[in-house]
Amino acid sequence: MGCQYFEPERGGAESYTVAMPKFTFGRGCLKEVGERAAGLGMKRVALFTDSYLQSTEYFATASDSLQSSGIAFDVFSDIRIEPDDDTICQAAKFLKQGRFDGVISLGGGSVMDTAKASMVYALYPAEFSTYFGPPVGPGTAVPGPLLPHLACPTTSGTGSECTSVSVIRISRFNTKFVMGSPHLLPDEALVDPAVCDTLPAKVVASTGFDLLCHALECYTAKAYTKWEKVDNPLARTMLQGANPWSDMAARKALEIAGEYLVRGVADQTDHQARDALMWGASLAGMAFGNSGTHLAHAMSYGITHLMDNITTEGYTMESPFIPHGISVVISAPAIFRYLGEGAPERHLQAAGFLAADCLDAGSEDAGEVVATRLIELMQNTQMPNGLNAVGFGSDDIQALARSSIRQTRAIHNAPKVANLTDMESIYAGALSYW
Repeated sequence: MGCQYFEPERGGAESYTVAMPKFTFGRGCLKEVGERAAGLGMKRVALFTDSYLQSTEYFATASDSLQSSGIAFDVFSDIRIEPDDDTICQAAKFLKQGRFDGVISLGGGSVMDTAKASMVYALYPAEFSTYFGPPVGPGTAVPGPLLPHLACPTTSGTGSECTSVSVIRISRFNTKFVMGSPHLLPDEALVDPAVCDTLPAKVVASTGFDLLCHALECYTAKAYTKWEKVDNPLARTMLQGANPWSDMAARKALEIAGEYLVRGVADQTDHQARDALMWGASLAGMAFGNSGTHLAHAMSYGITHLMDNITTEGYTMESPFIPHGISVVISAPAIFRYLGEGAPERHLQAAGFLAADCLDAGSEDAGEVVATRLIELMQNTQMPNGLNAVGFGSDDIQALARSSIRQTRAIHNAPKVANLTDMESIYAGALSYW
């Protein structure tokens, strides 16, 4: 069945490429950061983190390790959760002034994405829109390599340590867009699941649904063979559609989410569950970093664009703020009800990996089976009950759809391409679920 999904198509891609960083995983491995930085030839490091993490034991572990290895470092911690273009410009200025020979990011996706994007503008200055595709800019390729980058995630969701993309809020659009380039891929990832021991339940839930949706979207994405062939293989984007390698990582990530997400949210001392979620986040990053996400992520950007007077328990951000994982999963049941008929076998397989009840389910049930399992997991982790629960109503549906329709690459990576009317219908179906 998997082979049939990747049947060659006239004019379609004939091959796919896999890229990922050197990868280290294990409890306590954060103390290796100094030696690993030295192994990358770093002598003077830009250490990216956020203001909260700078006062934690995890930052102390990393800084002590760097000092023990004789590596000088300066810290950039003025990082906005879900960074914007101003954050990136300030970080690029810091990099240019510091004359660094390497970068270490210690934090969640916002920290890692800031480190990635700021290197681009520090090394290859340009108008901010230059390296983004339409409607932001011309999509100019990043001209060349960046500084060596050692990425150390502290949340179990984004998988940014394993991807060649950076997600940035563009101020003039007041919404997020993706910058992508093979040069953005970190050289090494150092993943210590012990950093998740202190995460609040709501943070584990949000990041856990991010990993789940990464895996679910890339497993159900349009096959790479259905994307138009690129003449220059070096110009091929890593967001290339579903492929057999990404399938392997996505399948395991879905199994982890199905088994451990509820446990990891419910019990801060359940190290088995939280360690598994950290591993699942990196696996999902490896998967979607080589395939791309699709409609759930595309439609999440409309939500974070238009959110108003809303905050989330467990986060310190001022209103308005909806965590990324929540913004993605909140419409996901309605989205997969819509998408199921586009690739029913893949959806049924994915539901099975998530431990859904697939008994007697046929192709016509594929989207509903996925949606039912997502809703069950949302209820068991106290996620908001649809868009109504985060401040949206039926009067907002058209504006949400108009915002998200701009995410063209992700929309076209889905097994069924949604138009504006489709998106309006999906958002209407996502107002509430139970």
